Amino acid sequence: MRIKIHHETLYKYDVKPSYLVQRLHLQPADFASQKALNWKITSAGIDKALVYVDGFGNWIHLITAQNLGFENAIIAEGEVETADSAGVVRGLSCVAPDTVFLRQTAVTMPDDTIRLACSNLSVKGTAIERAHNLMSFVNQKIAYEVGTSDYYTTAAEAFVVGHGVCQDHAHVMISMARHLGIPARYVTGYLVTGVGASSVASHAWAELLVEDFGWVGFDAANGQCPTEHYVRVAAGLDAAAVAPIKGSRRGNPSDEHMTVEVRVEIAQQ
Repeated sequence: MRIKIHHETLYKYDVKPSYLVQRLHLQPADFASQKALNWKITSAGIDKALVYVDGFGNWIHLITAQNLGFENAIIAEGEVETADSAGVVRGLSCVAPDTVFLRQTAVTMPDDTIRLACSNLSVKGTAIERAHNLMSFVNQKIAYEVGTSDYYTTAAEAFVVGHGVCQDHAHVMISMARHLGIPARYVTGYLVTGVGASSVASHAWAELLVEDFGWVGFDAANGQCPTEHYVRVAAGLDAAAVAPIKGSRRGNPSDEHMTVEVRVEIAQQ
């Protein structure tokens, strides 16, 4: 399947910034079931960007820019060819040791409620069956509701209130998996919902290291493993680690206003 993506982030400033530095996680990597066919990032400073692959296998663009105007648009767009691998990620280089993904962060740290839920999960079945059971549990526990959480909501908070968005589903599943001794990583990307359909936001899910399978994606928000309708962009310990754009600039933070537009659709064959 060919998926067409347009991801635009527009910054507007009350005062022109004299300098900024930004790290971008906006380029999909190639691996066995995914290939970027024509991918382009447009931004101030992109022509002199430091481009590299980090220890997690993510493409990074590190950009700096000076003497900007009142607006700065960062646009990532192109087409990606995907295939259904039942969520199994093969052929993606990650030099970081698997044990790194057992490390809890401030947003994935389990509380007593999550630890109790982990102790009550069934330990029967194969490793892949237990991973699917964990995904099903999180899917049933956390209702999908837009606007009920924010960027800083922790897994423990989302678990207690019982609702959230895909970021919360991923954080809860990762929190539980790591507590159970299963390496888990947070994944950002895109999801198109079907033929003739489009998506208007980026997406997030978890990947678990499963015995006999390797790294496998689990989208607890939708209760399924990623299919050819998913485009994988970056992976890390949590959402903050793989934010599409992260950086700083000279000036008052309150002078900045950001809007994001994402279009994801099946490309014309």
